[in-house]
Amino acid sequence: MKVINISLSLFVMLFFVQNLSAQTSFSGKSCLGLWKTVDDETGKVRSHVRIWEESGKYYGKIEKLLNRAADEDVDPVCKVCPGDRKNKKVIGMSILRGMVKESNRYAQGTILDPKKGKEYSCTMWLTNKDTLMVRGWWGAFYRTQTWYRIE
Repeated sequence: MKVINISLSLFVMLFFVQNLSAQTSFSGKSCLGLWKTVDDETGKVRSHVRIWEESGKYYGKIEKLLNRAADEDVDPVCKVCPGDRKNKKVIGMSILRGMVKESNRYAQGTILDPKKGKEYSCTMWLTNKDTLMVRGWWGAFYRTQTWYRIE
């Protein structure tokens, strides 16, 4: 009888731990989809970024640039971006790479600021089904943007 109770208790505990560790979404929502990015320094909407999953990792690319100044290029090229993104068009550029789902957040990946050409470590988490917090950091310095779900 003790063996059955221990086995049942272990099964119930594992079931709840598995379900809790899978919670990275609200009401079945995840970070997948199209997001409106808001610049944390200016408060302006800057772009639309599509996030997708591929082989267990999450990626995001810029689909549209918004609120461009009159003197800014409407289809800019990133001359200061590192590696394979140097001299590539910003629209269509992958700015989120290698994010991994970890319990209630996404981490272990990077985010690129194409305006500065700098890549940062990244963590993201949903505060509700339509709000994604995106934090990029380098050492002890970080910035956090709020992104809003479009679809």
